[in-house]
Amino acid sequence: MCSSTWREYSSCLRKSWLVSRWDLVEGQGGSITVQSWDPRNKQRKRITSRYCCFSVQPSKMVLTSGLFLCEDPNVWLRVSDIYWDVITVKGEKQKRLPVLDRWYQEELPACVTARSEKYLTQEELVKLMEWKLTRGKFRPRLQQLVSANAEGGVESCTRKAFQLLPDVSAAITELCQLKGIGPATASAVLAVGAPDVTAFMADETVESIPGLTPVQYTLKHYLRYLEELCRKAVALSKVSSEKWTPHRVELCLWAWEVAKKLCPNLLESLEKADEGRPRKKLKTK
Repeated sequence: MCSSTWREYSSCLRKSWLVSRWDLVEGQGGSITVQSWDPRNKQRKRITSRYCCFSVQPSKMVLTSGLFLCEDPNVWLRVSDIYWDVITVKGEKQKRLPVLDRWYQEELPACVTARSEKYLTQEELVKLMEWKLTRGKFRPRLQQLVSANAEGGVESCTRKAFQLLPDVSAAITELCQLKGIGPATASAVLAVGAPDVTAFMADETVESIPGLTPVQYTLKHYLRYLEELCRKAVALSKVSSEKWTPHRVELCLWAWEVAKKLCPNLLESLEKADEGRPRKKLKTK
């Protein structure tokens, strides 16, 4: 049984049986045997059950276990495809979001990378903060603080931060010298010009990764978060024909979490996409 299938099925086991501890004994031929600890009788017992993971499609398993644990690149690609649909739905209340997000994801990176040296202007930093607060939690005080930064200071600081990469820790520390800039906003700045080594620290994305809740807006927590995204990007790139970056992984996780709350029908469409494909039996190891 492959490790990814076992992880998905083990999640189902936790919900199906009231056991405190269990271990995989064997799993082949469409059945699985689990050795569990029975706290009532204080003894071990074996449970053998037919399991459905061989026929259940990836997106259905992901709906219960979360996208981050999914190792199927096709599921990630389909989630990537619905990103702008999720933005549109969220934009029904946050009217400025679709325009701001298109600017942040496409226009701003093009401007920054076209410069002989990467940096942001004061106007761009202020607009970036507007995007961040529109997309996430609105904190008007941060907008005021960022607006108070001098033009020369913003250009000098952001230029130095990009030059410090790939030392992400040093780059974040440099950006945090600006007024109103913490690790989360600093990560948004770096993701604009270096999506292959950094990613934006969105609350929804951090919360979707096991072991990273509650969210802490510290450099240490951001580095833990980025490490997980980099690891996932490498794993997906190995099994996919497309290149995955930490920023692209972040966008998918954000879209997944927001869609669960605002437009679950988009996630249901992933299931339908799976159902239209011939089902393949997963091989056991």
